[in-house]
Amino acid sequence: MTLLQFVFLVIAAVTLLSAALVVSSRNLVHAALWLIVSLFGVAVLYALLDAGFLAVVQVVVYIGAIAILFVLVVMLSPVAPKDNRSQVDARWWLPGVLSVLLFGGLVWMLSLWQGFTSEVPPVADANQLLVQLGSELVSPNAYVLPFELASVLLVAAMIGAIWVAWERK
Repeated sequence: MTLLQFVFLVIAAVTLLSAALVVSSRNLVHAALWLIVSLFGVAVLYALLDAGFLAVVQVVVYIGAIAILFVLVVMLSPVAPKDNRSQVDARWWLPGVLSVLLFGGLVWMLSLWQGFTSEVPPVADANQLLVQLGSELVSPNAYVLPFELASVLLVAAMIGAIWVAWERK
């Protein structure tokens, strides 16, 4: 095992552990902070896979915008839920069985996929691919509408957080 493979496995384990802590944490602020750790782990994995552009986008968009927005919404809310009850329901086995079945179906489906045996064509020019990606992101015929809708959604979430936190006289 090379050093790069070891680092990859450690970062993947930290990312998975922090993702599990996001959904199992009782405190919303802690869950948001674990989300930032998990998203940063994904950015490191992108960097290890030589996808520097995706790593920077992961940090700027997801950690810099969405995760920080979650933290602001949680901290602006006047009543933070203090739920000390157990996070495990009496019917925990049903989602557990469904999760195992879904995972088994995904493994079976991916085992039939021919992409694992095919060769990846070499990238001719990485700069040309980034230029093409940039033009697709701002093209009215491609992905500009989803980006604009995401920005409107983020502004609406921020306005909603301020509205909830606003003290009424």
